[in-house]
Amino acid sequence: MKLTKKGILSNLSDMKTKTSRPFPSVERQLKAFGLRLREARLRRGISTLLFCERMNVSRDTLNRLEKGDASIAMGTYLRALRILGMDKDFDAVARNDDLGRKLQDAKLLIRTPRGRATKSLRIGQEAVNQEESVDE
Repeated sequence: MKLTKKGILSNLSDMKTKTSRPFPSVERQLKAFGLRLREARLRRGISTLLFCERMNVSRDTLNRLEKGDASIAMGTYLRALRILGMDKDFDAVARNDDLGRKLQDAKLLIRTPRGRATKSLRIGQEAVNQEESVDE
């Protein structure tokens, strides 16, 4: 092997990158999502070849997408939704963050002594539980 820039760079591209597996529940969600995308494509009568052309991906990538592969980029999933006319459905994801709103409101309810700025030790579920007891 030559120790030139060209030789080193060509070997770097051959290295495999290590990706961590998602949680099992996330894997199930992705698998179900991929299946729903496949069913939506079939209902519209779009062939895999045509869908690949419209998405600008290979058939292998489409196959992995429809199986819910976690290594597929989120943008690729969004392109699939766009082509299927389902991209408006994605706008509803995380729109109503009830838990986040409760946590934010709980931080506003915590008073500091004599106007001094101190951080509260209550975080997470404790703050939400306290807010719920205050509301009752």
